[in-house]
Amino acid sequence: MSQDLYELLGVSRDADADAIKKAYRRLARQLHPDVNPDPESQERFKQVSAAYEVLSDPQKRASYDRGGDPFAGGFAGGGQGAGFSFTDIMDAFFGGGAPGAGGAGGGRGPRPRTRRGQDALIRVEVELAEAAFGATRELKVDTAVVCGTCHGDGAAPGSSPVPCETCRGAGEVAHVQRSFLGEIRTLRPCAACRGFGTIIPDPCRECSGDGRVRSRRTLTVKIPAGVDTGTRVQLPEQGEVGPGGGPAGDLYVEVAVAPHQVFTRHGDDLHCTVTVPMTAAALGTTLTLPTLEADLVAEGAEPETADLETSFELEVRPGTQSHTDTVLRGRGVPGLRGAARGDLVVTTVVETPTRLDAPQEELLHQLATLRGEESPDGQVRPAHHKSVFGRLRDAFGG
Repeated sequence: MSQDLYELLGVSRDADADAIKKAYRRLARQLHPDVNPDPESQERFKQVSAAYEVLSDPQKRASYDRGGDPFAGGFAGGGQGAGFSFTDIMDAFFGGGAPGAGGAGGGRGPRPRTRRGQDALIRVEVELAEAAFGATRELKVDTAVVCGTCHGDGAAPGSSPVPCETCRGAGEVAHVQRSFLGEIRTLRPCAACRGFGTIIPDPCRECSGDGRVRSRRTLTVKIPAGVDTGTRVQLPEQGEVGPGGGPAGDLYVEVAVAPHQVFTRHGDDLHCTVTVPMTAAALGTTLTLPTLEADLVAEGAEPETADLETSFELEVRPGTQSHTDTVLRGRGVPGLRGAARGDLVVTTVVETPTRLDAPQEELLHQLATLRGEESPDGQVRPAHHKSVFGRLRDAFGG
């Protein structure tokens, strides 16, 4: 071949291997006989293939650059891409290796019998106080564990897996089919051994050759402070053991927080509502209310919770209106992973009496008269000067 090989591929003499490969791909897609039946194109395809065989091989390229004969090793220049593997041609057309093609190094080989197990998920309901301040639970978990009889290899005692005779331990078998490119050789997982390369002639009776069995066990789970509904606590390597006694996956404990009789939770804030009589709202008072920590003490808290405050005092100022919110900083739920504690919001609702006996009604009329809030004939004053009942109705949302 007298024509310059670099010119045939349209690359410079200092082109790297990637540039040479890209040039060959481009030309092969244009000139291949199954794409372009023109005789001149077929002849040029042979030349391009010969040029690529030389320039893609570092030793042949070096020999060519020194003026030597790159085809001294026996290049058969008459065939369609002679000297190339199926992978080279498929790489030219599709930009990558042929799926399952058996080039240098062959296929993937046998797949391991031992694989990582799946993750497992269980759900647990906790009280609001447990979610806020943390808790320890004993949970029963049903997962796959390593078979105690075969210790995970799936073979009966005294036996062991043997190489598969069909694939001779390779885990793959070759399949040949014809195409416009000639014979295509692909590798597929061996059906006899399911790609493992070995067969268990005498499976373990305890696990039926799987290497694992189901088992119910008890785990101690520490639920951190600040969790909420939907929070998942991860326990590494406590999930399902893998096939063949492979490493266990992780276990996730998903938390659901039960409703509380007094407190409701909004993020890290707690909310509660307290009712006071109309007279207490008017005159002012001090209320003693339980904290969320009181639930822990009532349930027999551990010694470290002995110093928790179980109650707090709420000052109801004179003249407090209904649905007044009082925010107590830092009395909410501790943040997850040590974040700042939320607030406690107490809503005061003023309770208006609905049934009055005669003396009580008389006293209220006297109060209304003293405050100038009721006319002598009992008529309600204009809107800018309402009676005591009108003011109470407005204040209490009536």
